[in-house]
Amino acid sequence: MVPVSRTGLLLQAYYEALYERLTGRRDALTNRIRQGLARELAVHRLESEKQDAYLEACLAFVEERLEAYNPIGIQYLFDRLRSDEAIALEQQLDWFDSRAEFAALREAARAKVEDGMSDARLRELADELIRERGAFPDRSIIAAYKEAPSLNKVPDYIVALAIEEEIQC
Repeated sequence: MVPVSRTGLLLQAYYEALYERLTGRRDALTNRIRQGLARELAVHRLESEKQDAYLEACLAFVEERLEAYNPIGIQYLFDRLRSDEAIALEQQLDWFDSRAEFAALREAARAKVEDGMSDARLRELADELIRERGAFPDRSIIAAYKEAPSLNKVPDYIVALAIEEEIQC
């Protein structure tokens, strides 16, 4: 088993803090998604009967995101090599490129780490990262959607917007 670096430890605390915030505010997040989805689908002039399918997709993406942030989620069951392979595959499948955003998040975490961080301090630093960097990979999703909006990107986009609004509360 590979030891976790201080930066890696802070990133794990960041993901755990996101998980806690979002699971604790699931109803509010769902309401934000419903409202944002209605606005965005009106722009695309989508028939109302098809809107339920988009809402289901959004809610599935929330579950996927929560699993990615879950501190005891499946991503912690694999060794680092397999994790790197999973990241490479995800980057091939996603319609947005989040590599630069992740590099910036990792660099921001690296700049914040301290020797002998207590659990309380680790949590404070994770909260700072969330305030400063938002929830990964929301910035990439939002930017890519704004650059080339399309219906197939709407669920990811709406979830990213709703998460960003909710974590700043």
